[in-house]
Amino acid sequence: MIRTIYWDNDAVVLIDQNELPLEETYLTCRDYQHVITAINDLTIRGAPAIGIAAAMGIALGVNNSSDASCEGLKTLFEKLCREFSETRPTAVNLFWAINRMKRCFDAALPQGLDCVKKTLVREAVRIGEEDVEINRRIGMHGRLLVTDGDGILTHCNAGALATGGYGTALGVIRSAWDEGKRIHVFVDETRPVLQGARLTAWEMMHEKIPATLITDNMAGFVMKQGKINLVIVGADRIAANGDAANKIGTYSLAVLAKVHGIPFYVAAPLSTIDRNIADGDGIPIEERNNEEVVCFRGVRTAPDNMAVYNPAFDVTPNEYITAIITEAGRATPPFEENIEILFGNKE
Repeated sequence: MIRTIYWDNDAVVLIDQNELPLEETYLTCRDYQHVITAINDLTIRGAPAIGIAAAMGIALGVNNSSDASCEGLKTLFEKLCREFSETRPTAVNLFWAINRMKRCFDAALPQGLDCVKKTLVREAVRIGEEDVEINRRIGMHGRLLVTDGDGILTHCNAGALATGGYGTALGVIRSAWDEGKRIHVFVDETRPVLQGARLTAWEMMHEKIPATLITDNMAGFVMKQGKINLVIVGADRIAANGDAANKIGTYSLAVLAKVHGIPFYVAAPLSTIDRNIADGDGIPIEERNNEEVVCFRGVRTAPDNMAVYNPAFDVTPNEYITAIITEAGRATPPFEENIEILFGNKE
């Protein structure tokens, strides 16, 4: 299994996704600021993986503290939570993980500083381990939607690299492949950072799953040719009504799939569903650096001083989504009602 992020010898170790697919290298973060930098510069990305990184980064910061007072440690902990919460605003798993660490901290603090440090490390590691198992359950529920011989289109990277391991959208694909279904994956390159071309293509080759790379603007034509039987994507935040935010370009694929009568599935853990947001209009959309659009790996691809708009995500309205696949099962329309049923199943 691809190891995206893990705790080792009082440090956070993560695969450097900016170096893929040319080099498979791992970074060892020994201070929490290094983890924050890794989140911000996309060394680690993907909503579940960001949540794990934040949990481990918070544990790392507390673990490295030399403060001998409970009050001092609490002040540091609050600072850590605040700094991590400011990294990636769209990925709700980030805030879910931070809130989980807060509950853990509050419960452990009365038992002393050493207990707090050990408890936070255990909790962060547990979040990562649980994520892998959650992804496997998503895969088991999702593979029932895949038929032998299907062509599957996916966008961005919702695989092991975007999670603690195994993947959400790619977890469904892995599970179907492991079941013996002969599938073929069409991988959108995913402009402007090419997560599909660099990361998903790498994962498919790593797992020896048949795949073909296409540019983003080929998707409609490939659908028209009858090569696509279903679309599976991940999500960074899902509203209570099922509207789903994912990498920019997802909405376009959903519209194209609707026109061509192709099922469009979103695969994500329940922690990605934000029941505090009624619909997609309330999901914050991160805008990233202009350089991602006008340059690629230091090479200029657009004129100097060109105006740029670079939203990292878009929102797919629920009417374009066939089902949301989670570890607790699948939600179909009406989403608001059936999402609540899924949470009830888990609880």
